[in-house]
Amino acid sequence: MSFPASTPGRWRQLLSASALSCAVTLSPLGSAQAAPGGDALNFGGAATSRPPIPSTQGAHGMVVSAQHLASDVGAKILHDGGNAVDAAVAVGYALAVVYPAAGNIGGGGFMTLHTPDGKAFFIDFREHAPLAATETMYQDKDGKIIKGLSTIGWKSVGVPGTVAGLDLALKRWGHLTRAQVMAPAIALAGEGYVLEENDVHLLNTSTRAFINDPYASKIFLRADRQPFTIGERFRQTDLARSLQAIADKGPDVFYRGWIAEETVRVSKANGGLLTMADFAAYKPRIMAPIRCSYRGYQIDTAPPPSGGGVALCEMLNILSGYDLKSEGLYSARSTHQEIEAMRHTYSDRRDLGDPAFVKNPVAHLIDPAYAAKIRAAIPAEDAVPSSSLVAGDPQPEKRETTQYSIMDHSGYAVSVTYTLNGWFGAKVMAGSAGYFLNDEMDDFSSKPGEPNMFGIVGSKANAIAPGKTPLSSMSPTILSRNGKAIMAIGSPGGSRIPTITLAAILGVVDYGMTIQEAVDMPRIHEQWQPEAVEIEPGALSEPVIATLRAHGYTIETHQPWGSAEGVLAGGAKLGSHPDGQFYGGYDRRHAGGGATGE
Repeated sequence: MSFPASTPGRWRQLLSASALSCAVTLSPLGSAQAAPGGDALNFGGAATSRPPIPSTQGAHGMVVSAQHLASDVGAKILHDGGNAVDAAVAVGYALAVVYPAAGNIGGGGFMTLHTPDGKAFFIDFREHAPLAATETMYQDKDGKIIKGLSTIGWKSVGVPGTVAGLDLALKRWGHLTRAQVMAPAIALAGEGYVLEENDVHLLNTSTRAFINDPYASKIFLRADRQPFTIGERFRQTDLARSLQAIADKGPDVFYRGWIAEETVRVSKANGGLLTMADFAAYKPRIMAPIRCSYRGYQIDTAPPPSGGGVALCEMLNILSGYDLKSEGLYSARSTHQEIEAMRHTYSDRRDLGDPAFVKNPVAHLIDPAYAAKIRAAIPAEDAVPSSSLVAGDPQPEKRETTQYSIMDHSGYAVSVTYTLNGWFGAKVMAGSAGYFLNDEMDDFSSKPGEPNMFGIVGSKANAIAPGKTPLSSMSPTILSRNGKAIMAIGSPGGSRIPTITLAAILGVVDYGMTIQEAVDMPRIHEQWQPEAVEIEPGALSEPVIATLRAHGYTIETHQPWGSAEGVLAGGAKLGSHPDGQFYGGYDRRHAGGGATGE
């Protein structure tokens, strides 16, 4: 099999290892049938042997994140008597140090949490619009969007929520103290860590921004103002001081003390909107997660202000009426069904917004009866024109986020997606406080009807308003059965997050994959607008692509996307050989991640 020259080497090796060479039989929109003999997957319209990359295993718990040092921190917390919530808080702060492009205390996110007694909770610690924000703040006098104003610089910054959210989770469900869970991150910031290739790669994405920010340049560039190189020790003493202050004094020092004062000072000096009143007013929310079921498994995922959880449940509801397993993974028929489930769902999610400001039709959108009507309206073979869809009618986020998943032997499961939005957020640092600020204001509709950086077309429901939370695609998700958590999953990827999460669930539940196989599996994506179907290299075979194009689909191949991090409990695969172990799968699309078992 051949790959585009742009395909990253590690991804090329992984796909090559899949050995897409077994014989298949294809009907026009039928399933792909594997040649007899061997343990094979129906994949891309062709059968493939399972990738020779095992899931990481742990007897007492599992931590999976995009940076192996952070995963190690979480596993050490579990070893020292903490539960998955303690580990999640520790990993969140550790990623702020060792994965500063997306890990953060200057951004926000979502946490889905499953407790040993079978209950599920959702914490919204997403950023809020400053109190001085206005609906037209990113438009010129003629109503046209001013390019870059919502993505770069202090005017793109929302009030950060990570510190408040992590502390809320720790106080309610954690076993350890704030000082215990923050100590590893403080040490990593103050003593530093040795940069590996992936660390340097992420730093190099924003060298120009470091040069332009006087505070960042002192930390993220060497003394000679050149970028750091592999093997050098990287220290962040200002961040260590801020983290130590939070460990000693709690969130108040971040939202009402000197850290907030320093952040507001630099913001005002550079034309930003943040005030001390913005910080003092910030509060995270504990909410009921969206709940749906799929093939007998309970799904708990993100409610609005995420549109991702609604999308995930709607897609699963639609696909529940198809026999994907017998049709075959990425056969023409099952791919057609997945694409149309995605298209209808992304059309529906356009009118969602912060539930404190708008009434969202969640119950309707995740109603299985509504999904049945959508299935009835999907043609057997042909593509549905996106222009024909109306939100809520069955008839015809930045990618630079990070995810981590943790499960423990006591029954806790935690899935967290948090972000600065773009790499290093708004590319501005909070003065001597030593942390980067987000550019989450771009996740609002700068102008209803216009797309944001991910191509998501905004609506009035997601218009900017003071104190409002922007709509997100982040979908931290937990699967359970009979009250026991069995899988934690999520991913960065902007608007692709729901379909990445969907792929992992389908891989484990429908196609019998291990968690590592499900994470490694090439992905497809369709989001209503733009209309083209995006595929990763190797996802679909040429015969399947030809069949779909003949039925009206536009197929575009893109470099691999997302970075799903997942944990599966009880066995390497669902329903076979239960052993009580935990299995971790980390995404190899981006080097440097890791699954660490305890």
